[in-house]
Amino acid sequence: MKRLILASASEGRRDLLRRAGFEFEVMPSGVEEPEGKGVTDPRAFVHQVAWMKAAAVAAKVCEGIVLAADSVGWQGGQIIGKPTDRDDARRILQRLSGTTHELWTGVCLWLRPDDVQVCWQERSLVHMKALSDAELEAYLDTGAWEGKSGAYAIQEAGDPFLTVLEGTISNVVGLPVETLSGLLSLTENFAGSRKLIKDLKATRA
Repeated sequence: MKRLILASASEGRRDLLRRAGFEFEVMPSGVEEPEGKGVTDPRAFVHQVAWMKAAAVAAKVCEGIVLAADSVGWQGGQIIGKPTDRDDARRILQRLSGTTHELWTGVCLWLRPDDVQVCWQERSLVHMKALSDAELEAYLDTGAWEGKSGAYAIQEAGDPFLTVLEGTISNVVGLPVETLSGLLSLTENFAGSRKLIKDLKATRA
């Protein structure tokens, strides 16, 4: 497979790629993620941010496939982003406690040097059990909420607080690897086709 560059510092995304058997490099985009205030379409929002991250890294890469992603929660017509501190995480979790929300992930594959972009978005529906004050504070003590959309990190096996009602758990973690695997295969075919065409043109010249 062509060189794969993950435009993210997310340990969750790195772990998903490793377990899926991918070899990759890590090159965080450095793009400052917008807060999402006033957003009316979470799908368009994650698409835009994922594209911005991919574009930032693609500009530094001569050849390969840049992989970028962005995830946000969505409930009551509002973006649920990453908490700024423990108090903000508490506020977010109190809001989600005992309710169901959407989790949107936007993904962008940017092929260099062809500059072909393959972008898509996936939605999962997540239910959080009603948390007691003790459960909430104990979770905050773990620090697992830091840097996580919705202020939580889902456990892929038997999570005590979260249930994925629709969509995939990998999407909730931050990277829908099931769809990604298929699309990476397609990009390889595309790259092979482009090389074949170039070789044919060179032979006929």
